[in-house]
Parts: sequence; structure tokens; C-alpha cells
Amino acid sequence: MSEVSLPLPGMPSTRETSIPAREKVKFYQVGSYAVGNRLAEEQLRSVQSDPDRYNSLTSGHRACQGCGEALGARYALDTAMAVTDGQLIAVNATGCLEVFSTPYPETSWTLPWLHSLFGNASAVAAGAAAGLRAQNKQGTRVIAQGGDGGTVDIGMGCLSGMFERNDDVLYLCYDNEAYMNTGVQRSGSTPATARTATTQPVGEHPGNEFGQGKDMARIAMAHEIPYVATATVADLRDLEYKVKKAMQYHGARYIHILVPCPLGWGSASRDTVKLARLATQTGLFPVYEAEAGEITSVMKIRRPVPVEEYLRPQRRFAHIFKNKDMETLARLQAIADRNIRRYGLIDAEGLDDDVLERVMSVGDDPEGRFARTVRDAAETTQANKEAQEHKQHILESKSGHKEK
Repeated sequence: MSEVSLPLPGMPSTRETSIPAREKVKFYQVGSYAVGNRLAEEQLRSVQSDPDRYNSLTSGHRACQGCGEALGARYALDTAMAVTDGQLIAVNATGCLEVFSTPYPETSWTLPWLHSLFGNASAVAAGAAAGLRAQNKQGTRVIAQGGDGGTVDIGMGCLSGMFERNDDVLYLCYDNEAYMNTGVQRSGSTPATARTATTQPVGEHPGNEFGQGKDMARIAMAHEIPYVATATVADLRDLEYKVKKAMQYHGARYIHILVPCPLGWGSASRDTVKLARLATQTGLFPVYEAEAGEITSVMKIRRPVPVEEYLRPQRRFAHIFKNKDMETLARLQAIADRNIRRYGLIDAEGLDDDVLERVMSVGDDPEGRFARTVRDAAETTQANKEAQEHKQHILESKSGHKEK
């Protein structure tokens, strides 16, 4: 027996219902944060608004609630699949994304997907691109992706080689600022003063030290590869745009994406997008594009937000406020101000004079890298001098003993 769809009680039947013609809805009436922007002009819609999108990373995976990495990966890969009409291969480094999406024998990926080791995703991707070129299949593109640990630390050598050779691979780094999969250990992307499982837990200044870590996007720029960009999950349209633009290039490309981790950051799962937005609005995470080693565009900050508003919701920075460590807070603010000045993230016009003066007067070394280097060099010189004197004293003692 075939099923018959009946109207709900109190509702008119389908025949009695008159549906008026839909009026054209303007983009500004929908708002930039509407889900998928399905009512926007077609060229302005998000890839996620398309009901026929590829859905590269399907639901049902094991990511934590509020995971920024799952959100960023879904938008990035769906965009790349749309640009290449599904002709895409993804290579994944070991990490959260690999673990929560492919617990054997399951997978949440709907595209050709490879995993080898923690640090060689870029090398494997370069090999895949070379194989496709040898088979004259340049229409199939390759993406490599990994977290900050597999990118800025363990995988940095292979990644630098990929950049130097200018292999035709887009590398996506999902940066949650620690080794979250293995227990929140410090990585080369962990910010200063942030507490992790492997940083100083107590003392005068707990958390990660100032002056450590790597700015991977700037390192990629130094290789003068065709395209480098930074993005966050706070502006997914911007992320889609940058992935789409990156796929228009051939050669090595790199996008560094900030993806907050509620578990590792000690934040509420509902605050993932909010924290990513605050990271950009404070200047702690500048968002920009670069081509051939030169910055071509930056995402301006309308009005800088104090770093305190970004730090306070995260338990990894709780010790700063518990100890009322205003000195540390000021140093973090100086790092944000340095970024604002370095990348030109604000327009001076309409800005408060005190904020403008603070930003323009900040030094070039708020982390104290140069000061630490000078101090370490002085300490090394002094230690060498003392060691030499001690050695000379021993030799003189032995010489005197022989004479007797």
C-alpha cells in the first residue's frame, strides 16, 4: 500500500494553500552570520549553502563538541572539492583530525584520503602530485593537512622541502596551538604564558616562555612560494575565499588556520568562533594574504580589543588573572600591538589617541627574543671564561705537584 501524506490537523490541505511568489531577499537582510547564506546572491553564497556540495568530511566522526578543527577542515575541503569538481586527493598528518575522522575501520572522508606518518604529510603529498604529473593527470589536485605539531615541529623539514621544490600542493595547517591529540603538550605554535602539560606549572611566571615558538606563515613567506595566507574559523567565508584562491595557483601554497580547541584551551565549546574572532580583533592572530613573499592584503581591525578579553575565557591563561600579573598581561598586549603595527591592521583615522600612541610606540621585540639572546650569550661567555680558568687552575696544580 502506498503512503499518503495528509495535512496536519487544523492546517489547510495542499490544494487550498496559495503560495505567493518569493520576493528577492537582499544579502544585507540576511546578515553575514546566517547559516549558509542560502538567500544571498549566488556568487555571494557560501559553499556550505549548496545542498549538492561534496560534504567531504561527513558527520558521525568523533571530534569533541565545539572542535574548531572539524569546522575548518569541512569548509576548506568542501571548497577545494567544489573548485576541482571532486578531483582532489587529501594527505593527512597524524593528529586530532586523523584520529577522530578515521578510527579503524571507519572513515568520515568521502574523497581519496591518505595517512602515513606524523611528520611526512607534505612529502607524501609531493609524491602524489609527482605521480599524477607523470600520469598526465594534472587535473587532479593534492592537499596536505595537519595540526600545528605535525606542521611547525615534527613536519617542518619535509614542509620546507616542499616549499623549496615548489611542489604543486596546498598545505593546510589547522593550528590549535598545542599537541591536543596526545594530551595538550606544548608545540612550536603555543603562545607565550599558555599553560600546557609540558610547560612550567608553577613559579613566578608559569606557562610557556616568552620568545619561544615559530611564526610558520612568515617562514612560508620567506620561501617566496606563490601563495600564503592566514585565516580563522571566525570568518568562514574568508577561509573559503582563500582556499578557492589558493587552488587557482600551481606550485606550493600554504594556509595557516586558527582553530580553537575547547578541551586544550579550557574554554566553553560554544565560544570556539567567538575566541577565534577575538584573536584577530586583539591583533594576536593577524589575518593576511601574501604572494611570492610579499603581503598583498590584510584583514583590518575596526577597533582593537584588549587582549584581556581574549585571554580571560581560557583556563590556560587563568594564572595571569589569579596572580594579577599585570606585567605579563602588558607584554602580551605589546605583542598584539606589534602585530597591529607590523601588518597595518588598523587605520589611524577615527582611532582613540591613547590606543594609537600605544600601538605606534611598542618595541620590535616584545617577546624579549633579542634580549634573551644577548643574555644567553653573555652567560655562555662567562661560563666559558670560568671553565677556562678552572682548567688552567687544574693544569697549574698538576704542574706544581710534579715539580715537588
